[in-house]
Amino acid sequence: MTSGRSGGWTSTEVAQALRVTIGDLLGPALLARVDEHNDEVAAVRDALMAPRQLSRVLYGQSADPPAAWQATAASLIEGGWADYQAGRVGTVLAKLPGLIHAAQHMERASAGQSAGIRRRCLAASARAHHLATTSLVRIGQVDLAWIAAERTMQAADRSDDPLVLASAARAGTHALLAVGRYDDALDLGTTAAQWLRPQLAGNDPAALSLFGMLHLRTAVAAGLRQDRQTSSGALLQATQAARRLGRDANYWQTGFGPTNVEFHRTSVALELGDVAYASEHGQHISAEHMPPERRVSLLIDVARALSFCARDEQALPRLLEAEQLAPQLVHHSPVVRNTVLDLHRRARVSAGRSTVLFGLAQRCGAMQ
Repeated sequence: MTSGRSGGWTSTEVAQALRVTIGDLLGPALLARVDEHNDEVAAVRDALMAPRQLSRVLYGQSADPPAAWQATAASLIEGGWADYQAGRVGTVLAKLPGLIHAAQHMERASAGQSAGIRRRCLAASARAHHLATTSLVRIGQVDLAWIAAERTMQAADRSDDPLVLASAARAGTHALLAVGRYDDALDLGTTAAQWLRPQLAGNDPAALSLFGMLHLRTAVAAGLRQDRQTSSGALLQATQAARRLGRDANYWQTGFGPTNVEFHRTSVALELGDVAYASEHGQHISAEHMPPERRVSLLIDVARALSFCARDEQALPRLLEAEQLAPQLVHHSPVVRNTVLDLHRRARVSAGRSTVLFGLAQRCGAMQ
């Protein structure tokens, strides 16, 4: 970013316009585990629950935002998504308060602006709150994730952009799954996918990607409620969308394509109790070209499946590989903590393996 007006506003100028610090907006480079940094979670909570969000009538709208820093703020939000896909969930967590404040300010300031500016502001807000939803789910803050998902859907509803709304619905399914509302997640994902179907007429790769991802989320929801038939049907729809897309892509940070379908096939098998299939299928997926966040998710699923099969000596290396790829993502994960704790309980008689495992358990906070 440059400091001249012709090249956009700097991060410092955006922070000043939003009345937050540059640290609030960008966050520190690295965080350790969430349980050691409760201030960051509290800051995200404060941002999501700001009183100004309760009533635009009572608090009024913000001053008109310069179009230049709208673009800069949107760029910072997309930078947060890049951090997330790289597995830097702790870094995202630190950035979220500033990004949420920016998104809220853009929403308020968009009132009375041209339709184009209003759509861009609302789309950026939906993206910021979607990022918050996904990140909060990852660290087990499911109640906050639900609040963020509601804000995502509200902004998307008013954006008049079908792709923004489809992407927001994906965030909604994440939050619903996280709070155990599997039927509702299935309903939302199915409804959004059907609503998006007319957008597929021109083979728009972004629409295909979102359509496919919505079906992958419904497949997981159906798997969690032990509905094998519905899950298989959703996987088939996603497979067909991936074939039409023809490659692994990353439209709307979906990472959607044939490989991501196979990732989810592994996850669904695991939820349906087909642990032997999940462990074998997951280990034979070529994933080196996928974003680290996706690769780590696969490794965690495979480790869980191997653990369920009592193949602990094979499960541990998968978790260590995941940690090497994205330590923040692994250290923040409640799923990893539970898996590591199970491995550790069974490994106490093996001093050599237990030493390595104990170190991982400490880094993940499983021993606290």
